[in-house]
Amino acid sequence: MKHLFACWGMGLALCISSTASADETVIGYIKTITDQTTIDESAGPIKASLGSPVHVGNVIKTDQNGAAGLTLKDNTILSIGPNTELKIEAYQFEPQQDKLQLNASLLKGTLHYISGVIAKLKPEAVTVKTPTGVIAVRGTRFLVKIEE
Repeated sequence: MKHLFACWGMGLALCISSTASADETVIGYIKTITDQTTIDESAGPIKASLGSPVHVGNVIKTDQNGAAGLTLKDNTILSIGPNTELKIEAYQFEPQQDKLQLNASLLKGTLHYISGVIAKLKPEAVTVKTPTGVIAVRGTRFLVKIEE
């Protein structure tokens, strides 16, 4: 009986350890959503829903009536409008080790950005690329629209 308990305990520890490392790759969550929104992952697109996790490399896409709001671990808020594609290129939020970075690409559509902790601690670590240039964040919020 003691042996079984020890094996079960080790299995639980492995399970917890595995879950914790998987959660480290989550950089934020979908907090608001309307109409059709998808998250393109390496395995292919999935339909987004409230609470869907967001990872580095994901492309969040909305349809002609869609909109979505993402909140990242550092409390950065990214709100996207209809016909938008936003890719999260890089993200690091480890303030104790001074590892701070947020790089995103607005491929098309609209983005309303509200700064989180990364931009407050290290503004030069935040950039948003567009098809025609790069936005270096030096304030707390901005709105950008890519015309088609």
